Amino acid sequence: MTDMMRAIEISRPGGPEVLVPTSRPQPVAGVGQVVIKVAYAGVNRPDALQRAGLYAPPPTASDLPGLEAAGEVVSVGPGVTEPKVGDLVCALLPGGGYAEYVATPAAHCLPVPDGLSLKQAACLPETVFTVWSNVVMRGGLTGGERFLVHGGSSGIGTTAIQIASALGARVFATAGTADKCAACVGLGAERAINYRDEDFVAVMKDAGGANLILDMVGGAYVQRNLSALADDGRLVQIAFLQSPKMELNLAPLMMRRLTLTGSTLRPQSDLAKARIADQVRAHVWPMLAAGRIAPVMDSEFPFEDAASAHARMEGGNHIGKIVLKVH
Repeated sequence: MTDMMRAIEISRPGGPEVLVPTSRPQPVAGVGQVVIKVAYAGVNRPDALQRAGLYAPPPTASDLPGLEAAGEVVSVGPGVTEPKVGDLVCALLPGGGYAEYVATPAAHCLPVPDGLSLKQAACLPETVFTVWSNVVMRGGLTGGERFLVHGGSSGIGTTAIQIASALGARVFATAGTADKCAACVGLGAERAINYRDEDFVAVMKDAGGANLILDMVGGAYVQRNLSALADDGRLVQIAFLQSPKMELNLAPLMMRRLTLTGSTLRPQSDLAKARIADQVRAHVWPMLAAGRIAPVMDSEFPFEDAASAHARMEGGNHIGKIVLKVH
């Protein structure tokens, strides 16, 4: 008989209330995989999109939500030499994080950074992998450049502000309240723009234009982002809180040599994610160890109350990351 475990499943597409406790067989480590006893699971917007029926998991992934977790390695599959059983790790997951145990490629695991708790470490993989791969690997941000991130108080935003600042960029961020703007400045943004009161295009033009913009909004923001870029600037699109469809004047792309690109993390190959993990371990983990960056925690919810965690995230009042306490 396969051992069973507690999990949170999506009973049907819908709101937070469709997240319900269930019992599932514990996963078994396949070739190149480890199984982690989950202490904390991070809560991210793709989880809510999957719950709503708008973001299907890859065919080989668990149908359970949860794209990042931290805990103890309890078994390893064939071909795995690191990490070892008993190691404390945080990991990027293909899915299945809302459970007591989860399987994931060993190459997507990273050691819990020195000085950080499992709770803090659970906040790192999804956001850090996303920010590093899009801001640095894809966006090419370098010291001295002007960087604008929308949604600066989100998990992605708070991570992007800190990493960009640690790289020596001039950081700008948008947020929707005075408290959120203050949080952005406290994390290293030289200017936080309350989008309810100010036009970020005008602010960025006054500063000389953004060399790089990281956007999660889409819709009408796309054209405005192009206007806010400096000549030869880059716009990296990673999500669409508004619509992915819009009418767009692409003439500025040619006239001012702009670059419009984007990515999403989950559908990428295991090898691509392993390469991101290597970069994160080499470049971001030393920043964490030195205290130059740190996860920003909003709130913790009991495992069985995942619905309230999703309601908190979708309410838009959080600053930083939300986690579920599993063990």
